[in-house]
Amino acid sequence: MSPILILSRLFLLCAIILSSSTIAELSNIPILSPIGPRILQNPKKTFVSESVSEDLETYFYNQTLDHFNYNPQSYQTFQQRYVINSKFWGGADSDSPIFVYFGAEAPLDGDLTAIGFLDDNAAQINALLVYIEHRFYGQSIPFGSQEEALKNSSIRGYFNSAQAIADYAEIIIHIKKKRKAENSPVIVIGGSYGGMLASWFRLKYPHIALGALASSAPILYFDDITPQDGYYSIVSKDFREASESCYQTIQKSWAEIDQVASMPNGLQILSKKFKTCKPLTDSDELKDQLDTMYASAAQYNRPAPTYPVDLICKGIDGITSNDTLDKIFGGIVSYKGKRLCYINPPTNVSQTAFGWRWQSIKLILQRFGSNIIFSNGLKDPYSSGGVLENISDTILAVHTANGSHCLDILVANATTDPEWLLAQRKTEINIIRRWIDKYYDNLRITDEKTTTKLL
Repeated sequence: MSPILILSRLFLLCAIILSSSTIAELSNIPILSPIGPRILQNPKKTFVSESVSEDLETYFYNQTLDHFNYNPQSYQTFQQRYVINSKFWGGADSDSPIFVYFGAEAPLDGDLTAIGFLDDNAAQINALLVYIEHRFYGQSIPFGSQEEALKNSSIRGYFNSAQAIADYAEIIIHIKKKRKAENSPVIVIGGSYGGMLASWFRLKYPHIALGALASSAPILYFDDITPQDGYYSIVSKDFREASESCYQTIQKSWAEIDQVASMPNGLQILSKKFKTCKPLTDSDELKDQLDTMYASAAQYNRPAPTYPVDLICKGIDGITSNDTLDKIFGGIVSYKGKRLCYINPPTNVSQTAFGWRWQSIKLILQRFGSNIIFSNGLKDPYSSGGVLENISDTILAVHTANGSHCLDILVANATTDPEWLLAQRKTEINIIRRWIDKYYDNLRITDEKTTTKLL
């Protein structure tokens, strides 16, 4: 069975790694990006810095539209972007692996600077770094724009995970052949949905990938696989652990918002109290955005400079007024530092907001739960779709009590990263190094046996 290393924390599910010592073996669904909700708020912005781009080379592969059928349109192709950093590459003749990052539900640009695990560890093991963009995102969109492609029913069916990992397989084989690196072991890496792709890739293409690091990947978050209490139960638990009084205030606020909204001029009162940029037309507008704020804070609850959940609760608990909604607004200001301008959706919808709606609802079909956050009677769940303990000797879990979505694969900061995070990352790379060492040991034994037979 393939070894799996899993690093997780509640929904964060930090990393699953599938390795092989024996290679034969919603309208309101949360965004699963490792770099967080900024990709929704900045649809035209990229995050590639000058210094990073100096080491990166961009290529385009003539990718097959349909890997599994033989219809006439199946043979059509599109240009798929991938990026290589060969700065640390030891070469095909050395014991040097290839780290391949799987792009997910966003253009690749942001990940090139945000995902630090590859770059932070490449020098010590002389790895070639490869980043591949997911089909239908960024510069890898068949038939022009994403919007136009998804309007066409004969095209949007190709926008699925099975086709995506087949894309990755083709590009990895192409790169290994081009670099004459057929014997170089490949470790595939992804975060959240990208981590799901990495784990599925290792299972479907074990002859291509020696192992997979799947950070915060909810691979068990499907119906009939494992019991789940819902994504929002996890969010509620985070807030309750941070502050019981904060939790209780948020729990009370939903009914109070509806009560005020039902009064004459109630929506005007709420608009004024929460200083919205435009008048509210429905109380659900306010509740949906508060819901999103709480969920995002819990999912991306990173430790520096202050944990977002703690920041919200500090704002809520710090209001001396007995008015529940005053306290809620205090939490908004503490976290956002501004009023609720974001309750009105952006005019320019990002590729992620557009594409993930199709993937998550039509294709991924993930069960994030329908519990209203902080509603009554929520249970304290132990998992939310991730693997939180070792399943076997070859399926390993590295679990932490703290964490944030995909934090383990983001850029390391020796000054601000807590000890548990440094230890977690060290555990990951040590396990990967053991896989690589064992792979080359087995390769040498095979070569020696072949040589002996020839003699």
